[in-house]
Amino acid sequence: MESQFNITGSKVLLTGGTGGIGSALVEGYLRAGAHVCMMARDEEAVKISQQKYAEFGGNFTYVIADFLSDDSCLSAVAQASKTLGQIDTLVLAHGNVMPGPAVDMTLESWSAQIQVNLTATFRLAQAVAPEMIKRKSGKIITYASMLTFQGGLNVAGYAASKGGVGQLTRALSNEWAPHGVNVNSIAPGYIKTKLNQHVWKDPEREKAVLARLTSGRWGNPEDLVGPTLFLSSHAADYLHGVILPVDGGWLSR
Repeated sequence: MESQFNITGSKVLLTGGTGGIGSALVEGYLRAGAHVCMMARDEEAVKISQQKYAEFGGNFTYVIADFLSDDSCLSAVAQASKTLGQIDTLVLAHGNVMPGPAVDMTLESWSAQIQVNLTATFRLAQAVAPEMIKRKSGKIITYASMLTFQGGLNVAGYAASKGGVGQLTRALSNEWAPHGVNVNSIAPGYIKTKLNQHVWKDPEREKAVLARLTSGRWGNPEDLVGPTLFLSSHAADYLHGVILPVDGGWLSR
């Protein structure tokens, strides 16, 4: 009997694959035997990734997209679908944070974070879902945040967008679960990546974060690989609308 956790041969479209979390996810999927098409905006970073994953041959491909542009995102989905043949799993791991006091935040900064983190997430899921619904099978995994549950500090735009991702995940799940499509979310805790450097480079804030983490450490991008691959597998077939914290115990305090 084949393991419920086996994703060998699965076709995965993954966004944000050049970041700390995204690159760990790409490698995790490839090592699990999946075919991965990475969607990213930085072509130079993608070329570096292409060299990194050369050992996996044709199992790794990529498309370029500007997450601030609706047309660019939809065009990239069409290209990825053609490359993969079909999309079994969509992982929406891209993100943008522009920290700063809310009183000083420009409308441009606010709009960029909402567009990249929330609107692009919706539009990409909306573009991929019809084929999944048609064949009554598919996994969509959004990336939420601790700020899906909390307000954070000096990150109003990011918190608002990630709060929206949580509710979007549940809303899409309610509509698409009857058609065999699983929509769930990963909510990373404090992961030591460039996205969070405004926290871990601040000695006082890093100390406060560590004091609350029951695990006693910041997370690594690799800590998110197993939970994400699980949500891609048949082992998660009965999970719908779940926002799974991978947070080192942050929310348990």
